[in-house]
Amino acid sequence: MRSSFPLALLLLAATPVGAQEQSQTPAAQPAAQPAPRVLTLREALTNAQEHQPQLRQAQANTAAANARVDQNFSSLLPQVSANAAYQRSFSSSTSFGTADPTSGIIRREGFNVGLSVNQLVWDFGRTTGRWRVAQQSAAAQKDTEAQTRNNLLANVQSAYFDALAQQVLVKVAEETLQNQRTHLDQVRAQVEVGTRPEIDLLQQQTLVANAKVQLIQAQGNAATTRAILNQAMGVEGSTDYAVQEELVDLVQGEQRPPEELVDMAFQNRADLSSAAHQLSAQEQQISVTRTGFYPSINASVAATESGPNPANLQWGVTGQLGLSWSLFQGGLTLAQLREQRANLSGIQAQRDALRQQVRLEVERAQLQVTTSRESVSAAEEALKNAQERLRLAEGRYRAGVGNIIELSDAQLSATNAAVQRVQAAYNLATARTELARSLGQSPVDTGT
Repeated sequence: MRSSFPLALLLLAATPVGAQEQSQTPAAQPAAQPAPRVLTLREALTNAQEHQPQLRQAQANTAAANARVDQNFSSLLPQVSANAAYQRSFSSSTSFGTADPTSGIIRREGFNVGLSVNQLVWDFGRTTGRWRVAQQSAAAQKDTEAQTRNNLLANVQSAYFDALAQQVLVKVAEETLQNQRTHLDQVRAQVEVGTRPEIDLLQQQTLVANAKVQLIQAQGNAATTRAILNQAMGVEGSTDYAVQEELVDLVQGEQRPPEELVDMAFQNRADLSSAAHQLSAQEQQISVTRTGFYPSINASVAATESGPNPANLQWGVTGQLGLSWSLFQGGLTLAQLREQRANLSGIQAQRDALRQQVRLEVERAQLQVTTSRESVSAAEEALKNAQERLRLAEGRYRAGVGNIIELSDAQLSATNAAVQRVQAAYNLATARTELARSLGQSPVDTGT
């Protein structure tokens, strides 16, 4: 189900009455300008997934964590090594070797080729525990990457709606300026025939100048928000584009009771899942540290061939079963256990703080959605009333029973109401984006 309102509809609602009348009179058409490039919300989200440096960094961290899992698993597999050597030496000893009859120096040479296999037999879970710790850490990093992705996409969506709102405000400012110019023509005509004082013309000229300033400021704000959108997407390029009008989706479950939304967030938030994996990894690390009290058993087999002539080498096989046990390390293992238990308490505290933060984010976001939704309705009503007031003020001024102050106040009220309506729409879009993020919903996954 979608409850939506195109922000473009605000243009018609924000167009003052005088400007609508002005549009009915023919005017010279300026030379056609090339249409700016249009950026859609889906394209913005895709750009962020492809180019955002923070997301690429998170993906690299996940790949590194997965590599550490393989590194720890390698210790459980047989370790095979091969070696080959040629040895040649000279000595004055006559106990062995062949002496040179001239110099009396003994020369020795030989070849040695070997292959050895070493296999861990048992170390009371030390190596397997490290492997499991690496697995849990990799799972935590994967969830961290997912949370980073959701946060970045939510930032992009918020920046997109900010740029869209500023784009509409530029059009509101343009319509306001056009309407003020229409009023200026009307006032000038009445001043010329003597039905209005000259001060009305000066007042209206001031209002036109102010409208120009507001338009320039709105254009600057719009360019700034597009630059912020570029940064959110992680792209470097021109801001000479327009953003496409989009619909604001209802967030799944936004009208449910707060406790249900909090439970939904606890189930879906990737950062909470990451905290759970970190806690599991730390618990496993304590078990690994405890194995420092126990020995490890290794088995190895080595096969060699050696001799002075590579065509006639003598073979040999050696097998070994070894036990290694650190009997006393000065209390090192006990100190490591105390450290790991303290780390476990710290991770538990971080998890609890995160749960509280998630609860706050969900409750605050839902309240903001409710407030923004009601604000939209109120802003629509205010805009409707302001437009009617402007229509009446224009009629009274043309009839000679109104004054320039009444007309300018009505125009200002209509402009402010149009701006307020745009801002209310943007606030609702932002509030829904934040609520979706706090619930662990991704804009891409929800089909935005």
